Amino acid sequence: MAKVPANMSVAAPKAHKGVGMEGFVAKWYARQTAHDRDEFKSTARRLAAHVSAGSRVLEVAPGPGFLAIELVKLTGCRMVGLDVSRTFVRIASENARKAGLRIDFEEGDAADLPFPAQQFDFIVCRAAFKNFTRPLEALDEMHRVLKVGGVALIIDLRKDFSQQAVKDYVKGRGALSGAIIKLTFNTMLKKRAYTKEGMAALVSQSQFRQGDIRLDPLGFEVWLRK
Repeated sequence: MAKVPANMSVAAPKAHKGVGMEGFVAKWYARQTAHDRDEFKSTARRLAAHVSAGSRVLEVAPGPGFLAIELVKLTGCRMVGLDVSRTFVRIASENARKAGLRIDFEEGDAADLPFPAQQFDFIVCRAAFKNFTRPLEALDEMHRVLKVGGVALIIDLRKDFSQQAVKDYVKGRGALSGAIIKLTFNTMLKKRAYTKEGMAALVSQSQFRQGDIRLDPLGFEVWLRK
């Protein structure tokens, strides 16, 4: 477990507005992440060990909905997705419809989840936490809506990511898209991303208090239990 004293200071909130991707930007992102189907399937297989057909699962910021769709295909869980972007809610809903699945995607704020307490067995948030303008409130909201014994998982980019990992990530996406993605990683995303220490400090101030932080060359996973 990555434990940090509760009185450790946490970095100031991110200096960006909490506005989700909309319109053509969201559609471009959806097309790019469609290349990651194998990764979504692999992640869903790992998460399936924690999810059953009767589990209530929340994905915070599901974007185009690819991970939610793969997880429901594998487990038959009762899935809900919440995203601040109206465009993503429409795209994800259409993707689920095409897959023949019933998944409730709705618009909302990660720092003010529109659900009663202790509703979900499992929560996942992939590639979005770094963008939250109220990250501590988002963690506390995840804690609130989890059932006792439930698990939350945050998957995101690490600030000190490997440049080789980024090069590997953009392979096969075309010269223009690859260049845009590399630029985005090394500017906006790097600025917003957390270090392991920064994430551990934030978790220590949340209702979770502690978590298990696991690193890979591109990002990290934070496993949290209520």
